[in-house]
Amino acid sequence: MDTSKNLSQVIRDRMNNDGKRFWAGDNISDYLEEDDKEILIREATVAFEQVLDTLLIDRKNDPNSQGTARRLAKMYYNEIMAGRYESSPNATSFPNDSGEKYQGMLVVRSELKSICSHHHQPVSGVAYIGIIAGPKLIGLSKYTRIAQWCARRGTLQEELCMDIAREIQVATNTPDVAVYIQATHGCCENRGIMAHSSLTQTTVLKGAFKEDAGVKKEFFDNIKLQQDFAPR
Repeated sequence: MDTSKNLSQVIRDRMNNDGKRFWAGDNISDYLEEDDKEILIREATVAFEQVLDTLLIDRKNDPNSQGTARRLAKMYYNEIMAGRYESSPNATSFPNDSGEKYQGMLVVRSELKSICSHHHQPVSGVAYIGIIAGPKLIGLSKYTRIAQWCARRGTLQEELCMDIAREIQVATNTPDVAVYIQATHGCCENRGIMAHSSLTQTTVLKGAFKEDAGVKKEFFDNIKLQQDFAPR
C-alpha cells in the first residue's frame, strides 16, 4: 500500500481503476479488508474534526463536543451507513418442498432506518415485502435483515425500494416480488418545508405482482391487514 496516501484514497483509487461505482447507496465491501474499517474511522475522525472547526465549534473546551468527531465517524461506518461496508447478510435458503410445496403469497413487514443522500437526514419507516414462493425459501428474519442492509446507506426512497426488491429476488430465486415502503424524511421535517406530517410511499412490483391484478390486490389487502394489526 502507498503509505503516502490515506487508506480512503487508496481504496478510492482502486475503485476508480476498476471502474467500480461508489455512490452513497452502493455496497463497496469487496474493496475492504478485515482491519480497514478501524483505519477508515480514524481518518474520518480527522475529517469530522475539520468540519467541526469550520463550523466554529470549540470541540476542545466544549464538553458536549469533545469526542464528537470520532462518534460521528463510528456512527457512519458502524451504523447509519453500515450497509455500504458490510457484505450481504447470509440468507440461508431451504427447499420449498416440505411435504407439499407452498405456492401462496408471503408478506413480511420490516422496520427501516436510512438516511437521505442529499442532506444526510434520517429516513424512518416500514417496508412491506411480498413474494410468491418459488423453489426455495428463506427464514422470515432474513427479509428484514436484507431490507435493513439495503437501507443502511445514503439513498433515495425510490432507489431503496428497487434495491430491496432486487436483493429479495436474488435471495429467494423468484421473479415474483413486491416492495412497498412508507417513510418519513428528516429532509422534509427538519429543514426546508418543515412538514412534520409528510409521508412518502413508493412501490416496486415484479413478475406476477405487476402482471396479475388479483395478485397485486391481494398484496395491498395484506398490507392493509398488517397496518390494522400493527400496535399504535
